[in-house]
Amino acid sequence: MTISSGEISADTLSSTCSLSQLAPLEAVLFDIDGTLCDSDPLHYYAFREMLQEIGFNDGVPITEDFFVDNISGKHNDDIASALFPNDFERGLKIVDDKEAMFRRLVKEKLEPVKGLYRLKKWIEDHNLKRAAVTNAPRANAELMISILGLTDFFHTLIIGSDCEHAKPFPDPYLKAVEVLNVSKEHTFVFEDSVSGIKAGVAAGMPTIGLTTRNPAQLLVEAKPHFLIKDYEDPKLWTALDELDKTT
Repeated sequence: MTISSGEISADTLSSTCSLSQLAPLEAVLFDIDGTLCDSDPLHYYAFREMLQEIGFNDGVPITEDFFVDNISGKHNDDIASALFPNDFERGLKIVDDKEAMFRRLVKEKLEPVKGLYRLKKWIEDHNLKRAAVTNAPRANAELMISILGLTDFFHTLIIGSDCEHAKPFPDPYLKAVEVLNVSKEHTFVFEDSVSGIKAGVAAGMPTIGLTTRNPAQLLVEAKPHFLIKDYEDPKLWTALDELDKTT
């Protein structure tokens, strides 16, 4: 099962790859699903199986394009409203059941995004503050962070449901810089979805988009600072090296 990531040719539509304006850098914020780990295929599988079982769309399995357009990166309340506009409570119950299935799946197979631990070391070596900021339920977020061995890495975990508005509103990212006691002028964000990139941009922080699963052409519309394939992407390390020199 593969959800297309599109081509990085959309780089030409992105803005400058420089992060030098953030010096001195104080913090780095991360989404979780699709940003720390390649979890979208598991979410897609769980939604596809759950929705087909209840006869959604006359029993025709949802497509990857449908998943990207209507589900990926969105808060569960918004997903329930979109999928079941006439029965929100039923939608919430189905989404909750799907999350339980996802947690079973994620224990069997969860892969970090390539280069994640290299970036983790860079952040630790620079004594930066860090937060995970997600629309995922807390149980999902804590489980994924634990499996990835990042429980002690993050100083705080911000859940969309704990804010007045979840992503794509900026509230979760603004809450993260408040909790970390850092300036958003010296913080940047990693995200992989349109919803998440919009949230980071709206919060006033440079937001680097990862084309883990969502098409680059789609992510560009959310106005990321620039796009990378993963954390081994030379564009990222060129920007970090430049930031080091500026500092």
